[in-house]
Amino acid sequence: MLTLLLSFSFAATAQDTLDVAVAEKGEGVYALLRKKGVNPYEAYEAFVSLNIGNMRDSIHLYEGRTYKIPAELKEVASDEDVVENTVLNKGKGYAIFGKKYSKIPAKSTKLKNAVYYLVSGHGGPDPGAMGTYAGKSISEDEYAYDITLRLARELISHGALVYIIIRDKNDGIRDDRYLKIDHDEVAYPDEVIPLNQVARLKQRVDIVNKLYKKHRGKYQRLIVTHIDSRSKGQNIDVFFYHHEKSKNGKKIAENIHTTFQKKYKKYQPNRAYSGTFSDRTELYLVRKTHPAMTYIEIGNIKNKKDQKRILEPENRQALAKWISEGAILDFTKK
Repeated sequence: MLTLLLSFSFAATAQDTLDVAVAEKGEGVYALLRKKGVNPYEAYEAFVSLNIGNMRDSIHLYEGRTYKIPAELKEVASDEDVVENTVLNKGKGYAIFGKKYSKIPAKSTKLKNAVYYLVSGHGGPDPGAMGTYAGKSISEDEYAYDITLRLARELISHGALVYIIIRDKNDGIRDDRYLKIDHDEVAYPDEVIPLNQVARLKQRVDIVNKLYKKHRGKYQRLIVTHIDSRSKGQNIDVFFYHHEKSKNGKKIAENIHTTFQKKYKKYQPNRAYSGTFSDRTELYLVRKTHPAMTYIEIGNIKNKKDQKRILEPENRQALAKWISEGAILDFTKK
Protein backbone atom coordinates (compact mmCIF):
# COMPACT_ATOMS: atom_id res chain seq x y z
CA MET A 1 0.00 0.00 0.00
CA LEU A 2 1.09 3.51 -0.61
CA THR A 3 1.70 6.18 1.95
CA LEU A 4 2.63 9.58 0.64
CA LEU A 5 5.73 10.62 1.14
CA LEU A 6 8.66 12.19 -0.04
CA SER A 7 11.29 14.44 -1.25
CA PHE A 8 11.98 14.69 -4.94
CA SER A 9 14.44 16.60 -7.05
CA PHE A 10 13.55 17.42 -10.62
CA ALA A 11 15.47 18.94 -13.49
CA ALA A 12 14.11 20.77 -16.50
CA THR A 13 15.81 20.53 -19.83
CA ALA A 14 17.67 23.75 -20.49
CA GLN A 15 16.20 25.95 -23.16
CA ASP A 16 17.56 29.32 -24.19
CA THR A 17 14.31 30.63 -25.65
CA LEU A 18 10.95 29.46 -24.38
CA ASP A 19 8.25 28.73 -26.91
CA VAL A 20 5.02 30.75 -26.65
CA ALA A 21 1.39 30.34 -27.64
CA VAL A 22 -1.69 32.56 -27.79
CA ALA A 23 -4.77 31.31 -25.93
CA GLU A 24 -7.89 31.02 -28.06
CA LYS A 25 -11.45 31.48 -26.83
CA GLY A 26 -12.42 28.80 -24.32
CA GLU A 27 -8.94 27.25 -24.33
CA GLY A 28 -7.52 25.95 -21.05
CA VAL A 29 -3.99 25.07 -19.96
CA TYR A 30 -4.26 21.42 -20.99
CA ALA A 31 -5.55 22.27 -24.47
CA LEU A 32 -2.89 24.94 -24.99
CA LEU A 33 -0.08 22.58 -24.02
CA ARG A 34 -1.44 19.81 -26.22
CA LYS A 35 -1.62 22.28 -29.10
CA LYS A 36 2.09 22.90 -28.68
CA GLY A 37 2.88 19.19 -28.53
CA VAL A 38 3.77 19.22 -24.82
CA ASN A 39 2.53 16.59 -22.35
CA PRO A 40 0.10 18.67 -20.23
CA TYR A 41 0.22 16.34 -17.24
CA GLU A 42 3.97 16.56 -16.83
CA ALA A 43 4.35 20.25 -17.75
CA TYR A 44 1.27 21.70 -16.03
CA GLU A 45 2.97 22.96 -12.83
CA ALA A 46 5.90 24.43 -14.76
CA PHE A 47 3.44 26.24 -17.05
CA VAL A 48 1.63 27.78 -14.08
CA SER A 49 4.92 28.87 -12.50
CA LEU A 50 5.97 30.59 -15.72
CA ASN A 51 2.62 32.30 -16.32
CA ILE A 52 1.07 32.82 -12.88
CA GLY A 53 0.88 36.60 -13.25
CA ASN A 54 -0.95 36.24 -16.55
CA MET A 55 -3.68 33.87 -15.38
CA ARG A 56 -7.13 34.30 -13.85
CA ASP A 57 -7.82 32.49 -10.56
CA SER A 58 -4.25 31.13 -10.77
CA ILE A 59 -5.64 28.55 -13.18
CA HIS A 60 -7.58 29.97 -16.16
CA LEU A 61 -6.24 31.62 -19.31
CA TYR A 62 -7.22 34.94 -20.85
CA GLU A 63 -8.32 34.81 -24.47
CA GLY A 64 -5.83 36.49 -26.81
CA ARG A 65 -2.94 36.62 -24.35
CA THR A 66 0.47 35.09 -25.02
CA TYR A 67 1.75 32.35 -22.71
CA LYS A 68 5.19 30.81 -22.24
CA ILE A 69 5.47 27.08 -22.92
CA PRO A 70 7.87 25.23 -20.59
CA ALA A 71 10.32 22.59 -21.57
CA GLU A 72 9.18 19.11 -20.55
CA LEU A 73 10.44 17.95 -17.16
CA LYS A 74 12.77 15.09 -16.43
CA GLU A 75 12.53 13.30 -13.08
CA VAL A 76 15.67 12.67 -11.06
CA ALA A 77 14.95 10.50 -8.01
CA SER A 78 16.85 11.47 -4.88
CA ASP A 79 18.65 8.99 -2.64
CA GLU A 80 16.72 10.53 0.25
CA ASP A 81 13.29 9.51 -1.06
CA VAL A 82 11.13 8.29 1.82
CA VAL A 83 8.51 5.64 1.12
CA GLU A 84 6.43 3.67 3.62
CA ASN A 85 4.65 0.38 2.92
CA THR A 86 5.74 0.23 -0.71
CA VAL A 87 8.81 0.20 -2.91
CA LEU A 88 9.39 3.36 -4.92
CA ASN A 89 9.17 2.45 -8.58
CA LYS A 90 11.63 5.03 -9.78
CA GLY A 91 10.79 6.58 -13.11
CA LYS A 92 7.14 5.51 -12.93
CA GLY A 93 5.92 7.61 -10.04
CA TYR A 94 3.01 6.86 -7.76
CA ALA A 95 0.04 4.90 -9.03
CA ILE A 96 -2.53 6.39 -6.64
CA PHE A 97 -2.56 9.61 -8.70
CA GLY A 98 -3.09 7.79 -11.99
CA LYS A 99 -0.66 7.49 -14.89
CA LYS A 100 -1.08 11.10 -16.04
CA TYR A 101 -0.21 12.57 -12.65
CA SER A 102 2.07 9.94 -11.14
CA LYS A 103 5.19 12.09 -11.35
CA ILE A 104 5.33 15.07 -9.00
CA PRO A 105 7.53 18.08 -9.79
CA ALA A 106 9.35 19.42 -6.73
CA LYS A 107 8.36 23.06 -6.26
CA SER A 108 10.01 23.79 -2.90
CA THR A 109 10.84 22.40 0.55
CA LYS A 110 8.49 24.80 2.34
CA LEU A 111 6.62 21.91 3.99
CA LYS A 112 9.62 19.79 4.92
CA ASN A 113 8.92 17.88 8.16
CA ALA A 114 5.18 18.64 7.99
CA VAL A 115 2.77 15.67 8.15
CA TYR A 116 -0.75 15.81 6.70
CA TYR A 117 -3.67 13.40 6.91
CA LEU A 118 -6.22 13.90 4.14
CA VAL A 119 -9.72 12.48 4.46
CA SER A 120 -12.24 12.84 1.64
CA GLY A 121 -15.86 12.47 2.66
CA HIS A 122 -17.78 9.18 2.47
CA GLY A 123 -16.57 6.49 0.02
CA GLY A 124 -16.95 2.72 -0.25
CA PRO A 125 -20.60 1.80 0.30
CA ASP A 126 -21.59 5.43 0.94
CA PRO A 127 -21.47 7.89 -2.00
CA GLY A 128 -22.42 10.84 0.20
CA ALA A 129 -24.44 13.77 -1.10
CA MET A 130 -25.98 13.25 -4.53
CA GLY A 131 -26.82 15.58 -7.41
CA THR A 132 -27.59 15.41 -11.11
CA TYR A 133 -25.49 16.65 -14.03
CA ALA A 134 -26.37 16.16 -17.71
CA GLY A 135 -28.96 13.59 -16.69
CA LYS A 136 -26.40 11.54 -14.74
CA SER A 137 -26.04 11.05 -11.00
CA ILE A 138 -22.99 12.67 -9.40
CA SER A 139 -21.75 11.89 -5.91
CA GLU A 140 -19.89 13.75 -3.20
CA ASP A 141 -17.28 11.06 -2.59
CA GLU A 142 -15.94 11.06 -6.17
CA TYR A 143 -15.41 14.84 -6.35
CA ALA A 144 -14.13 15.19 -2.78
CA TYR A 145 -11.64 12.42 -3.54
CA ASP A 146 -10.43 14.07 -6.74
CA ILE A 147 -9.85 17.37 -4.92
CA THR A 148 -8.07 15.50 -2.12
CA LEU A 149 -5.70 13.78 -4.56
CA ARG A 150 -4.89 17.11 -6.16
CA LEU A 151 -4.28 18.62 -2.73
CA ALA A 152 -1.99 15.71 -1.81
CA ARG A 153 0.10 16.32 -4.93
CA GLU A 154 0.41 20.01 -4.12
CA LEU A 155 1.51 19.34 -0.53
CA ILE A 156 3.99 16.66 -1.61
CA SER A 157 5.47 19.00 -4.23
CA HIS A 158 6.46 21.30 -1.35
CA GLY A 159 8.12 18.52 0.66
CA ALA A 160 5.33 17.32 2.98
CA LEU A 161 4.66 13.77 4.14
CA VAL A 162 1.02 13.04 3.22
CA TYR A 163 -1.28 10.18 4.20
CA ILE A 164 -4.33 9.71 1.98
CA ILE A 165 -6.77 8.01 4.35
CA ILE A 166 -9.60 7.21 1.92
CA ARG A 167 -8.13 5.79 -1.29
CA ASP A 168 -9.11 4.23 -4.59
CA LYS A 169 -6.52 2.06 -6.32
CA ASN A 170 -7.74 2.73 -9.86
CA ASP A 171 -9.40 6.17 -10.05
CA GLY A 172 -6.43 8.52 -9.82
CA ILE A 173 -6.86 12.21 -10.65
CA ARG A 174 -9.49 12.58 -13.37
CA ASP A 175 -9.83 15.50 -15.78
CA ASP A 176 -13.49 14.88 -16.52
CA ARG A 177 -16.59 16.80 -15.55
CA TYR A 178 -18.57 13.63 -14.95
CA LEU A 179 -16.81 11.30 -12.50
CA LYS A 180 -18.24 7.80 -12.62
CA ILE A 181 -19.51 6.50 -9.30
CA ASP A 182 -17.95 3.33 -7.90
CA HIS A 183 -17.79 1.73 -4.47
CA ASP A 184 -14.29 0.27 -4.29
CA GLU A 185 -12.67 2.86 -2.04
CA VAL A 186 -10.84 1.56 1.03
CA ALA A 187 -9.42 3.10 4.19
CA TYR A 188 -5.66 3.29 4.76
CA PRO A 189 -3.85 1.06 4.34
CA ASP A 190 -6.36 -1.37 2.81
CA GLU A 191 -9.35 -1.67 5.15
CA VAL A 192 -12.89 -2.30 3.96
CA ILE A 193 -15.07 0.74 4.70
CA PRO A 194 -18.07 -0.20 6.90
CA LEU A 195 -21.62 0.53 5.81
CA ASN A 196 -22.64 1.75 9.28
CA GLN A 197 -22.03 5.49 9.57
CA VAL A 198 -20.68 5.51 13.13
CA ALA A 199 -18.40 2.53 12.39
CA ARG A 200 -17.20 4.27 9.23
CA LEU A 201 -16.32 7.48 11.06
CA LYS A 202 -14.71 5.62 13.97
CA GLN A 203 -12.52 3.72 11.50
CA ARG A 204 -11.17 6.98 10.13
CA VAL A 205 -10.61 8.43 13.57
CA ASP A 206 -8.72 5.32 14.72
CA ILE A 207 -6.47 5.35 11.64
CA VAL A 208 -5.60 9.03 11.97
CA ASN A 209 -5.02 8.85 15.73
CA LYS A 210 -2.77 5.81 15.38
CA LEU A 211 -0.65 7.61 12.76
CA TYR A 212 -0.65 10.75 14.89
CA LYS A 213 0.89 8.77 17.75
CA LYS A 214 3.54 7.42 15.38
CA HIS A 215 4.58 10.96 14.37
CA ARG A 216 4.26 12.51 17.83
CA GLY A 217 6.34 15.66 18.20
CA LYS A 218 6.06 16.68 14.55
CA TYR A 219 3.86 19.33 12.98
CA GLN A 220 0.73 17.34 12.06
CA ARG A 221 -2.51 18.53 10.50
CA LEU A 222 -5.70 16.83 9.34
CA ILE A 223 -7.69 18.20 6.39
CA VAL A 224 -11.16 16.75 5.78
CA THR A 225 -12.97 17.52 2.52
CA HIS A 226 -16.73 17.31 2.02
CA ILE A 227 -19.33 18.61 -0.42
CA ASP A 228 -22.69 19.70 1.01
CA SER A 229 -26.22 18.94 -0.16
CA ARG A 230 -28.85 21.67 0.18
CA SER A 231 -31.77 22.98 -1.83
CA LYS A 232 -30.99 23.54 -5.52
CA GLY A 233 -31.40 27.29 -5.15
CA GLN A 234 -28.84 27.67 -2.36
CA ASN A 235 -25.44 28.78 -3.63
CA ILE A 236 -22.75 28.58 -0.92
CA ASP A 237 -19.07 29.46 -0.70
CA VAL A 238 -16.29 27.31 0.74
CA PHE A 239 -16.56 26.96 4.52
CA PHE A 240 -13.95 25.87 7.08
CA TYR A 241 -14.61 24.31 10.48
CA HIS A 242 -12.42 23.46 13.48
CA HIS A 243 -12.62 22.25 17.08
CA GLU A 244 -13.71 25.00 19.44
CA LYS A 245 -10.87 24.27 21.89
CA SER A 246 -8.10 23.74 19.33
CA LYS A 247 -5.91 26.81 18.92
CA ASN A 248 -3.97 25.23 16.07
CA GLY A 249 -7.14 23.91 14.43
CA LYS A 250 -8.58 27.41 14.42
CA LYS A 251 -5.29 28.71 13.05
CA ILE A 252 -5.14 26.40 10.02
CA ALA A 253 -8.83 26.99 9.25
CA GLU A 254 -8.27 30.74 9.49
CA ASN A 255 -5.13 30.67 7.33
CA ILE A 256 -6.82 28.72 4.54
CA HIS A 257 -9.89 30.97 4.82
CA THR A 258 -7.65 34.04 4.58
CA THR A 259 -6.04 32.60 1.45
CA PHE A 260 -9.46 32.14 -0.15
CA GLN A 261 -10.45 35.71 0.75
CA LYS A 262 -7.32 37.05 -0.95
CA LYS A 263 -7.85 34.91 -4.04
CA TYR A 264 -11.44 36.06 -4.44
CA LYS A 265 -10.43 39.69 -3.93
CA LYS A 266 -7.71 39.38 -6.58
CA TYR A 267 -9.45 37.22 -9.18
CA GLN A 268 -13.13 37.97 -8.58
CA PRO A 269 -13.17 41.58 -7.28
CA ASN A 270 -16.84 42.04 -8.18
CA ARG A 271 -17.95 39.02 -6.17
CA ALA A 272 -17.99 39.08 -2.37
CA TYR A 273 -16.71 35.94 -0.65
CA SER A 274 -19.14 34.80 2.03
CA GLY A 275 -17.34 31.65 3.22
CA THR A 276 -16.42 31.60 6.91
CA PHE A 277 -14.35 29.62 9.40
CA SER A 278 -15.96 28.59 12.67
CA ASP A 279 -16.07 25.83 15.27
CA ARG A 280 -18.18 22.73 14.61
CA THR A 281 -17.19 20.50 17.49
CA GLU A 282 -20.34 18.41 17.15
CA LEU A 283 -18.92 16.85 13.96
CA TYR A 284 -17.54 13.38 14.78
CA LEU A 285 -14.17 13.77 13.06
CA VAL A 286 -13.71 17.26 14.48
CA ARG A 287 -14.47 16.03 18.00
CA LYS A 288 -12.57 12.74 18.04
CA THR A 289 -9.34 13.15 16.01
CA HIS A 290 -6.09 14.15 17.72
CA PRO A 291 -4.25 16.30 15.12
CA ALA A 292 -5.23 19.93 14.75
CA MET A 293 -7.65 19.91 11.86
CA THR A 294 -9.91 21.77 9.49
CA TYR A 295 -13.11 20.37 7.98
CA ILE A 296 -13.88 21.91 4.59
CA GLU A 297 -17.25 22.15 2.86
CA ILE A 298 -16.58 22.82 -0.84
CA GLY A 299 -20.09 23.74 -2.02
CA ASN A 300 -23.63 22.53 -2.68
CA ILE A 301 -23.64 19.55 -5.07
CA LYS A 302 -27.25 20.33 -6.13
CA ASN A 303 -26.75 24.01 -6.97
CA LYS A 304 -25.85 24.81 -10.61
CA LYS A 305 -23.37 27.56 -9.70
CA ASP A 306 -21.65 25.37 -7.14
CA GLN A 307 -21.64 22.48 -9.60
CA LYS A 308 -19.44 24.57 -11.89
CA ARG A 309 -16.94 24.87 -9.04
CA ILE A 310 -17.08 21.14 -8.41
CA LEU A 311 -17.43 19.66 -11.91
CA GLU A 312 -14.85 21.69 -13.82
CA PRO A 313 -11.45 19.93 -13.38
CA GLU A 314 -9.51 23.19 -13.55
CA ASN A 315 -11.65 24.55 -10.72
CA ARG A 316 -10.95 21.45 -8.65
CA GLN A 317 -7.27 22.05 -9.26
CA ALA A 318 -7.61 25.68 -8.19
CA LEU A 319 -9.40 24.64 -4.98
CA ALA A 320 -6.60 22.20 -4.17
CA LYS A 321 -3.94 24.79 -4.91
CA TRP A 322 -5.58 27.45 -2.74
CA ILE A 323 -6.01 25.01 0.15
CA SER A 324 -2.33 24.04 -0.16
CA GLU A 325 -1.29 27.70 -0.14
CA GLY A 326 -3.28 28.20 3.04
CA ALA A 327 -1.59 25.14 4.53
CA ILE A 328 1.82 26.54 3.61
CA LEU A 329 0.88 29.86 5.22
CA ASP A 330 -0.11 28.01 8.38
CA PHE A 331 3.10 25.95 8.50
CA THR A 332 5.40 28.91 7.91
CA LYS A 333 3.64 30.91 10.67
CA LYS A 334 3.83 28.10 13.24
